[in-house]
Amino acid sequence: MKLLFLIVFSCLFPQSQGNPFSNDNDGHQRTFEDIIEKEIAGYSEVAKKIINLAVYGKAQNRSYERLTLFVDTIGPRLSGSRNLELAIQYMYKALRKDGLENVHLEPVKIPHWERGKESALMVEPYNHSIAMLGLGGSIATPPEGITAEVLVVSSFDELHKKAQEAHGKIIVYNQRYINYGETVLYRSRGAVEAAKVGAKASLIKSIAPFSINSPHTGIQSYTSDVPKIPTACISVEDAEMMARMSSRGTKIIVTLKMGAKTYPQADSFNTVAEIVGSKYPEQVVLVSGHLDSWDVGQGAMDDGGGAFISWEALSLIKDLGLRPKRTLRLVLWTAEEQGGVGAEQYYQLHKVNISNFDVVMESDEGTFMPTGLAFKGSDKARNVIKEVMKLLKPINITNVFENGGGTDINYWIQDGIPGASLRDDITKYFWFHHSQGDTMTVQDPTEMNLCAAVWAVVSYVIADMEEKVPV
Repeated sequence: MKLLFLIVFSCLFPQSQGNPFSNDNDGHQRTFEDIIEKEIAGYSEVAKKIINLAVYGKAQNRSYERLTLFVDTIGPRLSGSRNLELAIQYMYKALRKDGLENVHLEPVKIPHWERGKESALMVEPYNHSIAMLGLGGSIATPPEGITAEVLVVSSFDELHKKAQEAHGKIIVYNQRYINYGETVLYRSRGAVEAAKVGAKASLIKSIAPFSINSPHTGIQSYTSDVPKIPTACISVEDAEMMARMSSRGTKIIVTLKMGAKTYPQADSFNTVAEIVGSKYPEQVVLVSGHLDSWDVGQGAMDDGGGAFISWEALSLIKDLGLRPKRTLRLVLWTAEEQGGVGAEQYYQLHKVNISNFDVVMESDEGTFMPTGLAFKGSDKARNVIKEVMKLLKPINITNVFENGGGTDINYWIQDGIPGASLRDDITKYFWFHHSQGDTMTVQDPTEMNLCAAVWAVVSYVIADMEEKVPV
């Protein structure tokens, strides 16, 4: 590898500088880091052009306006739905109209579940309509519903300690919100753990730190060795109300009705567009977001913003007449919300050429005020990314954080390809996540401009450097 760098950088620093790993004029040994730092610093002017176009120039607010038109036209885009199919066709036409290259659709088989009509009514100690959303993949209740007494628990441990009381009841989880990564286990495992103790259904406090009577949906997982029971999320307020009632010894009875249906797998597509590399077209820097969403709200934040700043990154580079040495590839994933289904099938199709992938990038944690880039890769690779992020000093977004993975790019990262994800201020992200509140109202055009600038500068410079980011 060292020999390769010798050859490449002797071309970049000819004659007066001599061998790039020899002593400089002061007698100091030139290192890989020295050379990379100088090469990346040479992109400062092009980085400023990208930033100016995205934040202050003609492209200002473009990603926001494109997203507004998209979500107001299509709406939410659940896996297997007609809306998702329309969204994919919409984006295919839009990317072609934008003048991007190799715009095409890659077939994928995806889950198809629909919630149908659903309701939850507390009938004792008084009638109260419970705000609820069925969880993805849940089975239905019988047509007449399930009417049963409620057992409120605050944890899985408490549930199993009260196993003798749980049989035949509806379990209500009133777990404490710690953070999304830890607390989401109640949504994914709640039905299975309740079924183990003979419960008829489970209602889980929404995985959110804040609520205005807003339930949050999401995927849950059954297991083959445990009976399937209907499961839904309820609002923070209703879960806490029932917990208070239960603590006083009040008997609570709920009628749950869910008309959910699971259909055979549906045909779908990952949507792909490129700027083909000028020197190493077979090598790829991948930027991405997912096009699907849940069936509530508009899917503007999760993940309309991430998908549209990824499109915007290529648009900015194209508008400036730039063509990096490597191919910049935009992928808009399908069925991410069902566990990265589209990305997994894309990976299986393309992993034969995995050595050609340079860096994989995913934006799927909102497009609020950006704070930097989360990165996963070797120490040497991280040093390269740190130098690239210095180019964003004009907008004061230079941080490099740990753990740069994501549902749709983790397949590549697990095989050693460096991965990056946008890091932004997610203070309010989980207020709206997977809820009716995920609409354009939570998006901000100025913040999206900055996110697009970060995404475009990072992807372009990595794609245009003479050497791939080291693994």
